[in-house]
Amino acid sequence: MAHLTISPAHSLRGELSLPGDKSISHRALLLGAVSQGTTRIDHCLESEDNESTRRALRALGIRIQEEAERVVIEGRGLYGFKTPSSPLEMGNSGTTTRLLLGLLAGQSFSATLSGDASLSQRPMRRVTEPLGKMGADIQGPDGADHLPLTVRGGGLHGILYTLPVPSAQVKSALLLAALYAKEPTTVVEPIPTRDHTERMLEHFGAQIKREGPEITLVPGPELKGKDLTIPGDISSAAFFLAAAAIVPGSSVTVRQVGLNPTRTGFLEMLKQMGANVKSEIASLPLVARNDLELRNGAVSSNRSHDVDSWEPVGDVTVSHAPLKGIRVGPAAIPGLIDELPILMVAATQAQGITLIQGAGELRVKEADRIVSMATGLTAMGAKIQAEGDEIRIEGPVPLKGARVKSFNDHRTAMALAVAGLAAKGQTTIEGAEWIDISFPEFVEILESIRR
Repeated sequence: MAHLTISPAHSLRGELSLPGDKSISHRALLLGAVSQGTTRIDHCLESEDNESTRRALRALGIRIQEEAERVVIEGRGLYGFKTPSSPLEMGNSGTTTRLLLGLLAGQSFSATLSGDASLSQRPMRRVTEPLGKMGADIQGPDGADHLPLTVRGGGLHGILYTLPVPSAQVKSALLLAALYAKEPTTVVEPIPTRDHTERMLEHFGAQIKREGPEITLVPGPELKGKDLTIPGDISSAAFFLAAAAIVPGSSVTVRQVGLNPTRTGFLEMLKQMGANVKSEIASLPLVARNDLELRNGAVSSNRSHDVDSWEPVGDVTVSHAPLKGIRVGPAAIPGLIDELPILMVAATQAQGITLIQGAGELRVKEADRIVSMATGLTAMGAKIQAEGDEIRIEGPVPLKGARVKSFNDHRTAMALAVAGLAAKGQTTIEGAEWIDISFPEFVEILESIRR
């Protein structure tokens, strides 16, 4: 699928069940590997990024079996990794790279991580520097800012570290490394980021607590293998929900999707824009209570480890309505960083100005997503200005079909495909094969809701 051609849609209607959440799938695989006993994961995402995690774990001696829609991991404990015989290939997966660096920082052997050309350009010092403060020796180009990186782990000590930029990957890498430290580690995040790692660490038995902006992990307890089901990916759902919001006569429902409050910023923005958004958490009352505690700055120390209570899950329906421009401030960015490309598409169909501020992290993703989206949408007739970390979009504008590029980025490709649904004439996305990084079923599902 080097090229993908999208025709305009008259309307979009249907109910969808989507693949498992990419972020949560990565974490389940990694924590299952370093736990004692068997971990069974249902609805684990199958994509190129998640295959990078499975491949790396197998190279580290972890037995992983696929049984129908279930992944079974035979965990070997915190110190069960074997020395890899060759460099660990990360492909295009930044999540695999940064989180695995955290685990490898605590091992007693050396390992080298390499990646493709795109991943090798992405910044890694944000992770390698604080891991170095914990005692890991990490060497690589540009002061260990780029792959390939060689990690010589062991002898870690706890630190107090304030995140200079909001990053769930950096936070997660440090918390994973903290499992191996001699003392507690506290990570301070001035702006909250997605909390899947904290939830899953607790689910597997780690001693972790949150007080305000501080997350502290106390090393000691062995992690225990679990049975768990991965919720549908809210970031994948965003493309179909945004499409329903901008194509007249549309209504789309996504079933059993993750509704973690650190990931629902996109839904809040759609509501502010005027879209008809209905969501309902379909999990146990205990989950809602614990999420309220999270928002108030505390994680219950005796949260149930029931399979159904570790992440909130529910259904979301979005129906078309006239949209209006909004302001998205810096504090909102971490809660919808992966959804910003598709939010930019929705903004082209909103009345007035949409201003997105503090979006600099988009420039260090798989591509510079500010450039990739501004280039593609401009070619389709959008009125968009982007400078630094600020994006200004004026709407509504009648989009026109055009030949655009993915910039080797999966989310850019999918966002421009949705823009094509609302355009006049056909839109062709070059480099659409990059969609397989996170969502191989995207085109098939998109076609299934055309009416």
